[in-house]
Amino acid sequence: MKKPVPHDKYFLRSLHQEIDLYDRKIAYLDKYEQFDSPADREVAENKLIAKRASLAETARQLVADGVEFTPADLPRSFRDSADTSVAH
Repeated sequence: MKKPVPHDKYFLRSLHQEIDLYDRKIAYLDKYEQFDSPADREVAENKLIAKRASLAETARQLVADGVEFTPADLPRSFRDSADTSVAH
């Protein structure tokens, strides 16, 4: 029997890192990938977006459940664009 994955701050941090990775993959696909047709591009992009959405939903649920996190660990797409300062 498998042990359940602990849903703690370290799991949330790794989720945030994976979401950031998918953000970069989507940006790379939009900018550099070559496809035979626009439909092929859309299929590839939709797969990445669906996986990212699933991860984002899990991360948001963990935050809603009270799992602590450091704002610096948030993916760039989750950060408030108005707050670009670094705390010292």
